[in-house]
Amino acid sequence: MKPAVYFALLAALLSAPAQAQKPTTWTPDNGNGTFTNPLFYDEFSDPDIIRVNDWFYLTGTTMHAMPGLPVLRSKDLVNWELLSYAAERLDLGPAYRLEGGKNIYGQGIWAPSLRYRNGVFYIFTNVNGRATQIYSAINPRGPWTHWEMKRSLHDLSVLFDDDGKAYAVWGHQDMHIAQLTDDLLDIVPGTEKVLFAKTDGMGEGAHFYKIAGKYYILSANYAGGFRMPAARADHVYGPYEVNQAISKDEGFGLVRGYRLQNKQYPFEVSPPNPASRDGTAMHQGGIVLTEAGEWWGFSMMDYNSVGRLLSLAPVTWKDGWPYFGLPGNLGRNPRTWVKPRTAERQPIKVPFERSDDFSDAALKPIWQWNHVPVEDRWSLNERPGFLRLRAMPATSFWDARNTLTQRAIGPLSTPTVALDVAGLLDNDVAGLALLNLPYATLGVERKDSKLSLALFDQARNQTVRIPITATRLWLRAECDFLKEKARFSYSIDGQNFQPIGAEFTMIFQLTTFQGVRYALFNYNTGKQNGGAADFDSIDINQPYPRGLMRPIPYERAIQLKAAAGRAAAQPLNFTVRDLSLGRVALQAGDSYLSIGADGSASLQTVRPGLAQAFQWMETPTGELLLMSLQTNFYLRVHPQSGALIADSPGPIPDGSDGVRFNWSAL
Repeated sequence: MKPAVYFALLAALLSAPAQAQKPTTWTPDNGNGTFTNPLFYDEFSDPDIIRVNDWFYLTGTTMHAMPGLPVLRSKDLVNWELLSYAAERLDLGPAYRLEGGKNIYGQGIWAPSLRYRNGVFYIFTNVNGRATQIYSAINPRGPWTHWEMKRSLHDLSVLFDDDGKAYAVWGHQDMHIAQLTDDLLDIVPGTEKVLFAKTDGMGEGAHFYKIAGKYYILSANYAGGFRMPAARADHVYGPYEVNQAISKDEGFGLVRGYRLQNKQYPFEVSPPNPASRDGTAMHQGGIVLTEAGEWWGFSMMDYNSVGRLLSLAPVTWKDGWPYFGLPGNLGRNPRTWVKPRTAERQPIKVPFERSDDFSDAALKPIWQWNHVPVEDRWSLNERPGFLRLRAMPATSFWDARNTLTQRAIGPLSTPTVALDVAGLLDNDVAGLALLNLPYATLGVERKDSKLSLALFDQARNQTVRIPITATRLWLRAECDFLKEKARFSYSIDGQNFQPIGAEFTMIFQLTTFQGVRYALFNYNTGKQNGGAADFDSIDINQPYPRGLMRPIPYERAIQLKAAAGRAAAQPLNFTVRDLSLGRVALQAGDSYLSIGADGSASLQTVRPGLAQAFQWMETPTGELLLMSLQTNFYLRVHPQSGALIADSPGPIPDGSDGVRFNWSAL
């Protein structure tokens, strides 16, 4: 079969039927048979995925947010729908309720292990200071039953073996293994064993599998740089052989952003560091087999202040190891690639609707409370069409109860909140916040019966106030997660917005162990219950809701320029020819840019085939990447010679490798 015919046929088989629809929130599905990482452009950390028949199921860490443990399902690993939250509430004391000056920021529910046996779904998860929690359900939509083990197993992963026995692997660096009792509440006495020396490099965050009779443990290691190790053995108790990197240095070229060094004002912040090649690299995750026989890897990346995001990778088995990546370029994987094969074409789906006019009888599933809420201090029916938050005493936004949050979404997004503050009492403050550390709040204060608009920047420990008389306002935060900057503005008519305060820097930090969250709040600084804030709506605008920031310029003449470094020796003027599946051939006159087996580039007068095919993709910041399907390496302008060559395993953060291009139409 001719290559061009093959590409067209494969595109017809894999492309989704809903290509024409324009997404309003991030979807990884490009509508042409490909997907672009991340799967969700909002926080989804410590993922675990299993397949049951023809459905995949997914859960992940939710820390202090309630409800917790989202359960999603998908047919193609790309388009997901939310089924339920396994943990509607987790109330284990005052800290879970933000009482007595205590909190569980960065604690709560984390590193879940999702498993299925004999018609029952199980989620085993860590909770700080408690034994391991277990949630089980026959139907993943719920209801979920909650119980507690007799001990805590750090970062555990459970394996239900073929003989009916259950095992758990857990721990940091050395890792332990033990057989679980039949009721799953404890380990069988005398079965615990240490699997690794701390120098073996296995790290933590285990994912435990049995594949073709062998036992595999995938994990995350941070010592010496972010990467994913793996171990394998013929017997469940080993001995295990360790491969220290089945995925390494894959951050899609994203620069490590601002990092917080301490937990209080004055805050110490390290600036972005392009020299760090592994600061955003894939780690903690696992693998899954599709019905079509394809192996896929999933793992999270520290995507700077937007949070830890989930990515999907093709898996290539070599020498018995499941490497993330493509043949010849193992350990690195394309940001854009062909979707997993399925028996039927799957429509584009997104798990959450982010904007909300609060007209429903219940909160949309996107919402989570910051800690356990007080149920009688909020309402959707006291004033129909509004979310009413009644103020409770708090010293600051950080310990304000009944703060309602949703995960911020990248790469750029703007939440706009319509708010009625007529019901505020003295010492109330209500509005829109970026929940993080440091945080920022744009709210309306009532003091001595007078209203002021107040922007508090915790990083600077400064407040900007503007006296107002209007009781209906619109509050806005324009968030650029590529630059990690936010700007606030307000309006009294919903049309004309006025800026307030200075630009706010959003920072990746491990105190909340989450990315930035959009938050609606109302609290009282006067040590008493206050009045009501009525939120009419929130609108989340996203200018880039799909993988490519710019559409592929099919059948157009373009000029390519190296995004950094020296210019190419030969003119880079091409016409872009469509090979389907997001792949292109680059034509110059009667010739096509062609890549040899050694990565060398030349112009050849041939019909486009594998040597002329490039996967068109972008870095997270929008520069063009062209991956040769001949080598699975990336085209670049050689920094020294200026020649074109497809020999780069993937973009590095500082851009000095010549892999990034800018393109313009001719």
